[in-house]
Amino acid sequence: MAGSRRRPGSDHRTLTYSAVAVILVGLVLVSLRFVPGSPLRPTAGSHSPAAGARSASAPTDRNARPSPSPSPSLEPLPFAAQDLSDLNIKGWYSWSVLDKRTGAIIGSKNMGETSTTASLIKSWVVADYLRRSAEAGKTPSDAKLDDATQIIRDSDNTRAQEFYESVGGSASIKRLISICKLTDSKVASDGGWSRTMLSPRDTARLGLCIDDGRAAGPKWTKWLLNEMRLVRGVGDFGIRKAFPAAEQKQIAIKNGWIDRQKEREYHVNCLAIGDTWTMGVMVRTPFSAASSWQYGMDTCEKITEALLRDAT
Repeated sequence: MAGSRRRPGSDHRTLTYSAVAVILVGLVLVSLRFVPGSPLRPTAGSHSPAAGARSASAPTDRNARPSPSPSPSLEPLPFAAQDLSDLNIKGWYSWSVLDKRTGAIIGSKNMGETSTTASLIKSWVVADYLRRSAEAGKTPSDAKLDDATQIIRDSDNTRAQEFYESVGGSASIKRLISICKLTDSKVASDGGWSRTMLSPRDTARLGLCIDDGRAAGPKWTKWLLNEMRLVRGVGDFGIRKAFPAAEQKQIAIKNGWIDRQKEREYHVNCLAIGDTWTMGVMVRTPFSAASSWQYGMDTCEKITEALLRDAT
């Protein structure tokens, strides 16, 4: 109303009443949070941690989080690479060991150098024959299996030549290089099986190829490995002889030995397949340094003994 006046102190009292009303309303709302069934009552899990605070259940440090358990480490191979110069070996020699579990290869610095295989290559020739027979849907006769046994156990040369011709001669060695993924080896210049050129590294790879079934195929691999464990007579020498007698029976082998008149050298080669490893050792000895190939045979064993961890 124009010209009217408020009573002194009325504004102050109005503000006071308003403040009191706000406080009362706030108290009522707070009390309702504790009344059962009230929509304002908090529920379990509705409380969130203060800003910047970490959950009590969460790790406070990334490094404190549990890490996955590491896989069990592999048992070491029975061999340890080392310098063999103190063995005073006459002539040329080379060695290589392959870990069947990982494919890792250790060996002498010259493990990629090649030498003629002699009878060692018969392990592949028999494997190639057996695999190709199975691929053709054929089963070798008992007579043929007996021939294969004599080639492996007794290193029969005549039967080996017959098998070699039946699998295509040098074409078989080309399959060896391809199927077993060899990197150093090659077919003999004269095409003969005895002069096939293998390195100790590729010899170890051949051992793996026989062991994992690529060489003889799934049907005949077990049979071939068993025959190689039964090598006997003059061919039973070298790598496995460095092991205790009980272990020797489980190691499959195929060795080769020959006197090379043209080179005036004895060539001796050793292939062995153990439980977790394969090994190749090759030795060339001048005629003037030894009276026979026995020196090379003994050297294969001597090298193996020196590389065994127990010996070191």
